[in-house]
Amino acid sequence: MGMLRNTLLLATGMMAVTAAAPAMAQGQPSSSGIVLEEIIVTAQKRRQTLIDVPQSVSVVSGATLEKQQANTIQDYLKLVPGLQIAQDTPGQGRLVMRGVNTGGVASTVSVYMDETPFGSSTAMANGAILAGDFDTFDIARVEVLRGPQGTLYGASSLGGVLKYITNEPATDRVESRSRVGIETTKGGDLSYSGNTMVNMPMGQDFAVRASGYYRKTGGFIDSIGTAGSDREKNINDSQSYGGRVSALYAPDNGFSLRLSALLQDIKADAPSTVESDPDSIALLYGRPTFSQFVPSFRDIRYRVYNGTAKYEAGFADILSSTSFSSQKQESRTDLTHNLSALIDGVFGTPNEIYLGQNTNVEKFTQELRLTSSQPGTFEWLIGGYYVHEKALIQQGYTAVQPGTLSPITTLPLLADVQLPSKYEEYAGFANATLHLNQQFDVDFGARYSHNRQKASQTTDGALAGGASVYPDIRSSESVFTFSAAPKYKISENASVFVRVAKGYRPGGPNPLPPNAPADTPRQFDSDTLISYEAGAKMQSEDGMFSAELSVFHLDWRDIQLIAVINDYGININGGKAKSDGAEGTVTFRPMRGLELSANAAYTNARLRDDTTPVIGGFDGDRLPFTPKFTAALNGDYNWDLTGTITASVGGSVRFLSRQQGDYDAAYYAANGQQRYLPSYEVIDLRAGLDFGSFALDAYARNIGNSKGRTSTASVTANGGPVHPGGALATGIIRPQSFGLTISTSY
Repeated sequence: MGMLRNTLLLATGMMAVTAAAPAMAQGQPSSSGIVLEEIIVTAQKRRQTLIDVPQSVSVVSGATLEKQQANTIQDYLKLVPGLQIAQDTPGQGRLVMRGVNTGGVASTVSVYMDETPFGSSTAMANGAILAGDFDTFDIARVEVLRGPQGTLYGASSLGGVLKYITNEPATDRVESRSRVGIETTKGGDLSYSGNTMVNMPMGQDFAVRASGYYRKTGGFIDSIGTAGSDREKNINDSQSYGGRVSALYAPDNGFSLRLSALLQDIKADAPSTVESDPDSIALLYGRPTFSQFVPSFRDIRYRVYNGTAKYEAGFADILSSTSFSSQKQESRTDLTHNLSALIDGVFGTPNEIYLGQNTNVEKFTQELRLTSSQPGTFEWLIGGYYVHEKALIQQGYTAVQPGTLSPITTLPLLADVQLPSKYEEYAGFANATLHLNQQFDVDFGARYSHNRQKASQTTDGALAGGASVYPDIRSSESVFTFSAAPKYKISENASVFVRVAKGYRPGGPNPLPPNAPADTPRQFDSDTLISYEAGAKMQSEDGMFSAELSVFHLDWRDIQLIAVINDYGININGGKAKSDGAEGTVTFRPMRGLELSANAAYTNARLRDDTTPVIGGFDGDRLPFTPKFTAALNGDYNWDLTGTITASVGGSVRFLSRQQGDYDAAYYAANGQQRYLPSYEVIDLRAGLDFGSFALDAYARNIGNSKGRTSTASVTANGGPVHPGGALATGIIRPQSFGLTISTSY
């Protein structure tokens, strides 16, 4: 049974505003000639200016995303302080905010697409490592809410919320845009992409907006034949494609209805991981390599359908949001070096072996909100929320003829695992703002949530200890979360605030391993986090300077961790952790056309108790994948070349201090400390020409060819090395790349 631990823990952790509001509302030029911008957000589920929101919120506009060729989360991390992603494969990544991460299988950051919560709410379907990574073409903006958001956004928002706001159909104009691009990567294959969007009014009160995209990303990692592995170049190529369509009906009577659908597929061949020295983290063979015996893949499908109805009822604005979303992952993971010798030794059959897995999540949500419609001393919002989620994880081990994908039919069943689960939650929430005078407000909120869960587990096969069935393991719990945030508005352009807020992550049932001891916990509880934060937001009257600064302390209790019973992973509750830090963004516009910005985050996130021995974390250890210090500088300048041509240049520099990888008990025992990934910096450059209806943009990414690491994996498992040569598999950022895009608009 020892052979199951690594792969099953890695795979499951149970085994082994309105959407239409623009991000920037253009104002009149100030005395300095700079156009003042009023940033509108929907962080508190109502339209507010950014300076009026008493919490830390970063906004990245769609124009900025497009100008910086930021198609994925990894591309716009440099624009958001305190946000990280641990990622080794497109579409498969773990979001981390303010250090809230211990490597569990349930999310600590919620992802929203407009009004739709996306991804699993539970610890039953790998929600933590399958964060929704939506394509950003034709996105109005991305809002990043830092700190727990338990009152308005509910479960699994301990660290914060990442929210995509899409462009709403416009009834007053025909609009279309298209973009094609090509990119070269050092040591890798060519990449190319295409995007298009059209907005079409169908009358005075009805419009449709549709967009589509395709992106082929060339691989850059080679399998070089180590220990008999394949010889193949650029094994980690990927494709991402899909589209969105949205229809808006908005008659002039206070009512509107928007129907939206999103479809996105991400297909990746082999993970973007490289073989590294487990101590120095240097590339083991001097260049990006990964030993492939059985070709791996990850196919992920996003489907999001939403209907949002709004009605201005006089005393209140009423909003109903009905959503159905699904996330399906099919994968094949090569386990040959780790397990084939064992299979050969037991059965006398030369082989190569892989783990096949399907992870399916289907989620229905309904939210109803009433929001006070008239400004006054007391503004309020009340709502109800319901979610019904079904999930299934299927795993199977397959031995194949070496060098092929043909199964060996003479072997017995090796392992087959099925883990179906259901999650149902009811919640009621309220938020209010009391305006004590023109300058001093108090914002407060509360939410009561109750969830019921059910899971069963079926296992069979020689590696799984034979056939076993554990049906209908159940759990239920109720959780209360709150927030309170006094705010003092110094002037129309400056405010300060403090905020106390609580977030939670649901507990759940534990599917039990075969012959589990009698004292094995049948369920695990929710973990909770209370945040204490103070901040300031300001902008000069002439628009030349703006800043947002915050400091915080997070108190995290009953942390969800993974324990191992009979070589199967189960969820348990651990002790405590804390995170102290500061974040800030400063923007300076010294002249028309020139914008300079800097952001930085200091995060000291540590365990306050030891974890279970198999995890290997100890009191005082840093929380994984959280650099103590990050900083980024961004600059852009545009000017008129002629009366019809505008030119632009820009650049970015991002620095990350060293960060701790996943907890590793064996490494700690040998070295007396956890493994750290080295610090790194990334430099990007860009330039463009805009001819009005036609634009040409060139860019260079990672021009210093930094080899920054983004994830780690186990060196040994099941009594032997996972990869040839005792290599540590580490995720790596894309090498030096140069690209060119051509855009047209109408």
